[in-house]
Amino acid sequence: MTRKLTIASMITLFILASTVAFAAAPGAPETFKAKCASCHGPDGAGATAVGKAMKVRDLRSADVQKQSDTDLQKVISDGKGKMPAYKDKLSVADISSLVAYIRGLAKK
Repeated sequence: MTRKLTIASMITLFILASTVAFAAAPGAPETFKAKCASCHGPDGAGATAVGKAMKVRDLRSADVQKQSDTDLQKVISDGKGKMPAYKDKLSVADISSLVAYIRGLAKK
């Protein structure tokens, strides 16, 4: 029983550490600025000239924030509408970091 508890504890710690690593990924703000901010703006509101012209979604909105991480990763990876696909330009880890960063925009 002690061994099972230890293994379960290690798995839990690994999952928590992975989540924190994604949430605190140091490259996410730079990636967002380089790949997303020209349309979505530095705060994610989409209030840029390009964002307004393309009618991009406010990344802080409840509609965006209620989407699952998997759904947001798919949009970033595969693109949607006028948004380009980034699967060939960003790693899976970069895309996951962007999702965590987008989650943080709603809290600001």
